[in-house]
Amino acid sequence: MKQAFALFAASLQVATQGPVIHAEAPPNIIVILADDLGYGDLSCYGATKIKTPNIDRLAREGMRFTDAHTAASVCSPSRYGLMTGRSPWRLHLKGNDYRLEPGRPTLASLLRGRGYRTAAIGKWHLGYGPEWEHPLIPGPLEAGFDYHFGVPTNHNDQFRAFVENRGFFGLMPGETLRLVKGQQFPSGLARPRIEDQVDTTLTGKALDFIRENRGRPWFLYFTPCAPHTHVTPAARFRGTSQCGLFGDYVQELDAHVGEILALLDELGLAGRTLIVFSSDNGSTPSDFKGSQGTVLNLADPGGEIRERFKTAKRDARSMGHITNGPWRDGKGSPYEGGHRVPFVARWPEKVAPGTASDQTLCLTDLFATFAAILGVTIPADAAEDSFDMLPVLTGKAAGPVREFTFIQGDTHDNAMAVRSGEWKLIETSENSAGKAHQLFDLAADPGETTDVAKGQPRVVQRLAAAIDKARQEGRTRP
Repeated sequence: MKQAFALFAASLQVATQGPVIHAEAPPNIIVILADDLGYGDLSCYGATKIKTPNIDRLAREGMRFTDAHTAASVCSPSRYGLMTGRSPWRLHLKGNDYRLEPGRPTLASLLRGRGYRTAAIGKWHLGYGPEWEHPLIPGPLEAGFDYHFGVPTNHNDQFRAFVENRGFFGLMPGETLRLVKGQQFPSGLARPRIEDQVDTTLTGKALDFIRENRGRPWFLYFTPCAPHTHVTPAARFRGTSQCGLFGDYVQELDAHVGEILALLDELGLAGRTLIVFSSDNGSTPSDFKGSQGTVLNLADPGGEIRERFKTAKRDARSMGHITNGPWRDGKGSPYEGGHRVPFVARWPEKVAPGTASDQTLCLTDLFATFAAILGVTIPADAAEDSFDMLPVLTGKAAGPVREFTFIQGDTHDNAMAVRSGEWKLIETSENSAGKAHQLFDLAADPGETTDVAKGQPRVVQRLAAAIDKARQEGRTRP
């Protein structure tokens, strides 16, 4: 892997993949990845109880995808796929705590190799080495980022602290962070995270990074915590939506996106900045139960937030909001609600405004797309499952870019979903009984209510064979 990384770094010095877009002035790039935001949570994707004017602006001024998917239906493997261009199911891991392999090329190393200043600000959830001790390595700085400020795993994690570069932020002098059973906040921490100010803090760091690097190309991987549990919008957003605390939290997320857009306009950078907005997986239709006993650390406890955060998803549903839109189920599921997500891209003068695409896209495709923008050839053993979507973005695609899209469907390395056109196959293992298959025709049955596997044996065979081929060959990118 280290040799592959060295060869990849060397390849960054030459452009052999066709014409370079913005050869003299490469675009700044922002990837905004929301946490547990569902397909139906944005007004530009049909939400009526939530208003998201800033994300809607991105869609109005760029391209909105209607068939975009995450690499997995849960946070950590999904982020692995986005960062590496490689399907996380190739690691054959269980659980929701993935780590980057040493030397694995990433979006950050790709862009830093072409002179970009790089920052990961927000939720990381790809590990900080084997132990939670200072220094926290390997982490984002070992993956190609110049600066990191964020939340280690989740907004509701037990650490209750931010991480800056390679250490916990806000420790007492000479202290380390120590988790103590039965204690709400870790020992050694002078400044615990304030739950209703987390995304405000992260956005401030993102804005600082943009200001500091306005005179050079930069890449910002901005990963706010909203609307992941805990559902804790800042006080000024409470009561602003028509579906309770959850809708308020999505509207706070939108406002922070608006702050970034406003700064780009102010600095004159909007015209040469590519912005991608998406989510790491579908939303959770139900409220989390495991962390509801947490004593929230709040700047403002108003609006009965200490109690209402426990039922925010249920309350939103009772008020008529459907978080994953028309799709079945949600986070952690191989059904569409678990992995079909909003995806909007704005790039003035390159992406036509007000356009929509029904091309099937996976977040792993960002790697090959950014490489194409820079004119970089990707080595054979990097970004193995990434497809170049630049022709789609620029309106030059003659047809489908992907024949098959594979998604890790659960946290047990047990469920795989494969999409091909409107066909959707879910393959699961049934112990000694072998593999089980469900097949859905999304054109006739977008809610995946009727399994038609028995009536379509040839389609099942074709899609199951595609899964086997993808596993055996170790790649899907040509």
